[in-house]
Amino acid sequence: MHMYGTSQVNNQGHLEIGGVDTVELTERFGTPLYVYDVELIRERARGFKRTFEELGIPAQVAYASKAFSSIAMIQLAEQEGLSLDVVSAGELYTAIKAGFPTERIHFHGNNKSIEELHMALDNQIGCIVVDNFSELTLLEEICSNREEKVHILLRVTPGIEAHTHDYILTGQEDSKFGFDLINGQAENALNQAIKSNWLEVLGLHCHIGSQIFQTTGFLLAAQKIIGKLKEWHKSLGFQPKVLNLGGGFGIRYTEEDDPLPASQYVEEIVREVQKQIAHSDLEMPEIWIEPGRSLVGDAGLTLYKVGSEKEVPDVRKYLAVDGGMSDNIRPALYEAKYDAVLANRPLDPVEETVAIAGKCCESGDMLIWDLPLPKAGRGDILAVFCTGAYGYSMSNNYNRIPRPAVVFVENGEARLVIKRETFDDLIRQDLAFHEAVSFNKE
Repeated sequence: MHMYGTSQVNNQGHLEIGGVDTVELTERFGTPLYVYDVELIRERARGFKRTFEELGIPAQVAYASKAFSSIAMIQLAEQEGLSLDVVSAGELYTAIKAGFPTERIHFHGNNKSIEELHMALDNQIGCIVVDNFSELTLLEEICSNREEKVHILLRVTPGIEAHTHDYILTGQEDSKFGFDLINGQAENALNQAIKSNWLEVLGLHCHIGSQIFQTTGFLLAAQKIIGKLKEWHKSLGFQPKVLNLGGGFGIRYTEEDDPLPASQYVEEIVREVQKQIAHSDLEMPEIWIEPGRSLVGDAGLTLYKVGSEKEVPDVRKYLAVDGGMSDNIRPALYEAKYDAVLANRPLDPVEETVAIAGKCCESGDMLIWDLPLPKAGRGDILAVFCTGAYGYSMSNNYNRIPRPAVVFVENGEARLVIKRETFDDLIRQDLAFHEAVSFNKE
């Protein structure tokens, strides 16, 4: 059994995390329950930041809050000196309510609304990552009308697509994100932006993929982008202050996964940028990165209570839990794989292989297809590891199932940071038929 962070088996023979018994957590807060190991989040954040500091490189490590956004999580990111990546007014609002320093907020997204851009400017955020010509023109118009300047990064697609162990060198024109580096879009956008009286171009941004286990894709992206920056330095006189190489650093979901330590990703990226800059007239830019999953993914687990079971002779045995695609849609969306143990009996010998089914009314609501477990039944507690990223943030109310609570654990203390939704919460925005406002034509 592989353990993550502060997970261990305690004297009661139960799974413990952050010094807190997971069985006691379920008794106190109910199930399903998201649990975050705060010490592991801090360790991951410090690992990224420390490497930049040891290398003497000015940098920003921005938490990609789409992985998991809540007031307490944003405050934890602030405690660790991280910057913040937001992609919507809702994520920005959460950051503002958390008291996060707005000068360290970066606003992403391929379709920022007029209202979102005004909100970003009203709150004087650190920079806006401009994604397309439509946004570039709109932002310039808004800033001109407000007579306000704003820092921007231009998002580019460098022609490299990376996922897990693979990287693909393609034109990558067919993407909803960014200005293409190869076909001249990026240069045209840069030319337009640097001529503006209101847009201050800090540099370029790219994001090549997710759950990446090698540095190859990042190094290739750095080579291609800096190659273009050398050209633009000569032709446009542009000197970037920032090079943002995005996120996508992988984590270990199952034994098949073999990610690199944070320090290795950072060190190899920095060395490559230094190498490419050395052969040019460019000055060394700040390097920004955007870890999300790699900060919170393996720090989170979900606790479920086992309910019904079903045996299909000579095929498989199903164990159903009291959650599923409403709290973790990733297996249904793209066959994401997870590992799990019985939290109340983690050391019992394995007796069978079972399929873990969710309770939603969908045949595709399966969390794990083949999980070796001790003989398990109603009332047992299942702990599914590495659900800290895109679990709560993609949770939903399908079948009118309330979203679970979220608990942070650290040094033997459990803190409720998001309350469990109630049935009243589910119907809070509903109007009775007789209350519904009619919009009939006059």
